[in-house]
Amino acid sequence: MPDIYQSKALAKIYGVPIDKLVDYDSEMVQIEETIKNSDEEKDSKINWTKAWGKKYPILVKYQKEVDIPKYATEIRKMFNQLQQEYKYTELESMLVLKDILGHEYLDNRNK
Repeated sequence: MPDIYQSKALAKIYGVPIDKLVDYDSEMVQIEETIKNSDEEKDSKINWTKAWGKKYPILVKYQKEVDIPKYATEIRKMFNQLQQEYKYTELESMLVLKDILGHEYLDNRNK
């Protein structure tokens, strides 16, 4: 394990922040590389649930446990509302919902 001085030098050599170097997560790096190298055509061929499921197994497990149609109906309502009220595209609506959900998770976690 490098000391702080070695970490600083390594971070400079590799052009990454020290916290990124110290908090190295090979699964996350693989996911980030997949995202960086993707486009719409490639995205349609990637099983994102399987990719993220390597890091977060619940993404594979929940599908056998959760009443998905129940939650999907509510999500679809919000999705449609964003499209109608703000004239967002389908992609924009999905990204907005994912961002709101992420913020809600973080806000609740920090309470």
